[in-house]
Amino acid sequence: VGALAGPTHQVSVGYWQPSLRAILRDPRGCEGLTGLVEEQVRVCRRQVEAMDAVKRGAELAVEECQHQFHSRRWNCSTLQGLQVFGKIAIQGTRESAFIHAISAAALSPLGAPSRASPSSSHGYFPSAGFQWSGCSDNLSYGIAFSQAFVDNPERSRGVSSSRALMNLHNNEAGRKVRAGTRCKCHGVSGSCEVRTCWKVMPPFRKVGNILKEKFEGATEVHPKRVGSRKLLVPKSSRFKPYTAHDLVYLLASPDFCNWDPRHGVFGTYGRQCNRTSPAMDGCELLCCGRGFHTAQAEVVERCSCKFRWCCSVKCKQCRHLVEVHSCR
Repeated sequence: VGALAGPTHQVSVGYWQPSLRAILRDPRGCEGLTGLVEEQVRVCRRQVEAMDAVKRGAELAVEECQHQFHSRRWNCSTLQGLQVFGKIAIQGTRESAFIHAISAAALSPLGAPSRASPSSSHGYFPSAGFQWSGCSDNLSYGIAFSQAFVDNPERSRGVSSSRALMNLHNNEAGRKVRAGTRCKCHGVSGSCEVRTCWKVMPPFRKVGNILKEKFEGATEVHPKRVGSRKLLVPKSSRFKPYTAHDLVYLLASPDFCNWDPRHGVFGTYGRQCNRTSPAMDGCELLCCGRGFHTAQAEVVERCSCKFRWCCSVKCKQCRHLVEVHSCR
């Protein structure tokens, strides 16, 4: 997916950006897209009209990741080049878990063509008091497209790979957050004898917020052979079993403090920090105990704004100095 992401803030190198027009113009077509595995190329050939949406979804995932982690030591700035998931520093970690989940979530609805069908997703099951209805055609298609496109690099490794199992689980967890369900009760005095339910897509910022919470509570796992199957189980017996909606990881994260380009870590030198905050954005934690520089910076803001009839607002420009703290 990372091969299709476009340039975003905080990322210093440009991404290669295919478009539908470029794919159709390139004599190699989908085979000319760098960074795709063989099965993804086949999906591209079958659904070439969806590739622009795939690119937008990849960009959306990177932007949301950078928003959620902007004040942490790792702020998604390692997402660069063609190998978004290929950096050694985050492979198998909870950061990788978040990346896979947010990417799968971003591509779930965006891969879908515009094809509404008012009664396309419904069902009535009186014995269970449950009724499906609504216009979920696009979402169902998008989830299926995400499974076919995003999961293929992992399936090509083989499901016996611990990292593939981890990534596939986190991909699906991201899709489950993206495809929520809302229900309404029917019956005498609100008895809920029958429920009408429909699929909903929450705003992507809410998806990012939920996945960030799951990142904080992610479960460390390790592979275990159960019969003929290989499963990921919690590493500590003190941890409760994880669900299909939770994120899991295999390896502890590095501290991300120091510049290490070989492993894709930029460190925190020069990052702005909050001198008074005890949280991760505070100078003590963000700067890893190295200390920080303080400088004066001029800020220009609108001020003394007045409403003029009719209908405009006129403001002055006010300049003042503020202290800016940055990590040593």
